[in-house]
Amino acid sequence: MKSILSIQSHVVFGCAGNSAVVFPMRRMGVEVWPINTVQFSNHTQYQQGWQGMVMPVDQIKNLVDGLINIENLSSCDAVLSGYLGSATQGNEVLYAVEQVKKRNPEALYFCDPVMGHPEKGCIVVPEVMDFFKYRAMQKADVIAPNLLELETLTDMKIDNIEQVKQACASLLAQGVKLVLVKHLSRAGIAQECFEMLLATADGYFHITRPLYDFDRQPVGVGDLISGVMLANLLAGHSPVDAFELTNAAVDGVLQATFKQGSYELQLVAAQDSFACPKVNVNAIQL
Repeated sequence: MKSILSIQSHVVFGCAGNSAVVFPMRRMGVEVWPINTVQFSNHTQYQQGWQGMVMPVDQIKNLVDGLINIENLSSCDAVLSGYLGSATQGNEVLYAVEQVKKRNPEALYFCDPVMGHPEKGCIVVPEVMDFFKYRAMQKADVIAPNLLELETLTDMKIDNIEQVKQACASLLAQGVKLVLVKHLSRAGIAQECFEMLLATADGYFHITRPLYDFDRQPVGVGDLISGVMLANLLAGHSPVDAFELTNAAVDGVLQATFKQGSYELQLVAAQDSFACPKVNVNAIQL
């Protein structure tokens, strides 16, 4: 059984960060060890607000040291990082990556550089953006930005698919093995669909799924994409197969969420979608 150390946000109610990925990855047969960067009552897009806190400085490092003390990091196959409450937490994430790779050189670091959403703007402080751009990029094996985050990481204004490919090529040239662009937004090919792109050493692969007319778009979809993609990679699927399986799984979750008229992802109701996804749309190499 593969194991993932997942370091990202947590909400008591709903689905975001670890609350969006721990159950799906476990349901897919992966052991997950969650460490929370923040603990909030609910995600931050609720108009009524939220309550909670950023985890104290050294909390992540201390928890990693506790795992070192019980000698279990050698069985960790990947570190997944997402939303950070502060740039200091970025240093602690890299400490975790260093300690895991020291004990298991084959372990992956999957970095979800959570900064914002193309329609919502930036949601983290500049220091966190700098951490992803100048430090996490140097250590990541897989990185999964949306369009805004891809622009930030590459200092590019991206308006079309060729520019997306150029931006991804620049990240691959820095040593990243896979780039998963989770939301092509205005740079996509087919605006009537939701589009993603996977960049690998073997080329660029484009995939679509339906758009659902939500009254309020669910939060946590990007987190879900990253977690399911990583679990599929650890299961031994090729990057393109993992990409197709992930797309199918997320579509199944969103379809169930839309049918129930829910603002929160219906992970329990749709669990077969990621446990046994049915691929109806294949990725196309560009």
